[in-house]
Amino acid sequence: ILSYAVLLRQEELPPAAADYARVIDEKAQRLKTIVEDVFEVSKAAADQLPVHLERLDLNKLLRQTLADLDGPIQASALTFKVELPAEPVMIVADGRRLYRVFQNLLDNALRYALEGSRVYLRLKTAERTEEAPGQAEVSVRNTSRRELPVGVDFTARFVRGDASRTDGGSGLGLSIARSFTEACGGSFRVETVADLFTAIVAFPLVGD
Repeated sequence: ILSYAVLLRQEELPPAAADYARVIDEKAQRLKTIVEDVFEVSKAAADQLPVHLERLDLNKLLRQTLADLDGPIQASALTFKVELPAEPVMIVADGRRLYRVFQNLLDNALRYALEGSRVYLRLKTAERTEEAPGQAEVSVRNTSRRELPVGVDFTARFVRGDASRTDGGSGLGLSIARSFTEACGGSFRVETVADLFTAIVAFPLVGD
């Protein structure tokens, strides 16, 4: 479909037919992305997702993700409140996979947060104690544009907060975020209180 769509768009077509070819191309590209995402989630569920674990600065990764999404953030009607420490926060993870996690979480907020509201991104750390190991925890919190259903696992595949959405979302973003986080050795959870939505990613801290 993709190949023929490309060929069609290279032809001299009447305006209406050219528009149909464009739509076919765009829909096929979106379907290709969804299929690739389903494969990635399935690999993670079967413990077959390739990951390259290394020491990385979680603080730096978050700043990079924010910088890369600065265009959509500035174009949105949302105010981002970012709370990041000044010092490095070292964990062990796959930087490419974890970048996708935070990219998905921020994209989720950009798509579904209440217009004119605030999105809170926070990185906090808890030092090692006798009772618990040291931990880095990232939270992305926003107020949903629509009423959040009760008793729904938002990290399940193809689950969406509102079944009537027609914004182009696939219902895979949070499933990918959880799968990639867990494949890297972290934990992922979603908390909802009324229309307040919070995604939380946590990793053990590592020393020098």
